[in-house]
Amino acid sequence: MASTAQWPVTLVRGPLALRPIRYRDRAEWDTVRSRNAQWLGPWEASNPEPGGALPSFRQMVAALKSQARAGTGLPFLITETRDDVPRLVGQLTVSSITYGSLMGATLGYWVDQASAGRGIAPTAVALATDHCFRHLGLHRMEINIRPENDRSLRVVQKLGFRDEGLRRAYLHIDGRWADHRSFALTAEEVPEGVLHRWLTGGTAG
Repeated sequence: MASTAQWPVTLVRGPLALRPIRYRDRAEWDTVRSRNAQWLGPWEASNPEPGGALPSFRQMVAALKSQARAGTGLPFLITETRDDVPRLVGQLTVSSITYGSLMGATLGYWVDQASAGRGIAPTAVALATDHCFRHLGLHRMEINIRPENDRSLRVVQKLGFRDEGLRRAYLHIDGRWADHRSFALTAEEVPEGVLHRWLTGGTAG
């Protein structure tokens, strides 16, 4: 079993960083999320239980930190430094980290609308995937995306994730069970690293 003792860790590429989420991030997180309510709403996970509510920020952070301590998750905020000030521009979570015969994980993220279209999402996904392959010893990374989410589909296409087909009613999103397309990449497919391939234009799209 590979070690997950490297948490907490911060991953950096130029002005972009993935760093651990903290309780004191609440004010900035609330501001960014409020500003992006309509932008993110159609893709947001929801609670299918009658009267079920999503966790509060503190509950979310507590759960994510617990997963990190257990070695089953890596909860990052995405920041971009401008004028020497790091600003929150998104969130990325590696979850369901499993060793044994699978050696895999799943990855999800969101990006501030004001920062979309500037390569932040593919760079962040590449950084996290490379970390999991190289430092955690994982073999496979999976990303599940709604078929209508064109922007996220372009991210996985740019990074060379394979389309493995449709999962019917896979996750409860924005108040209903929604289909998702499953994309995956294995470490053997990117010996030079996902970030290197993305930055050097090694994939189509």
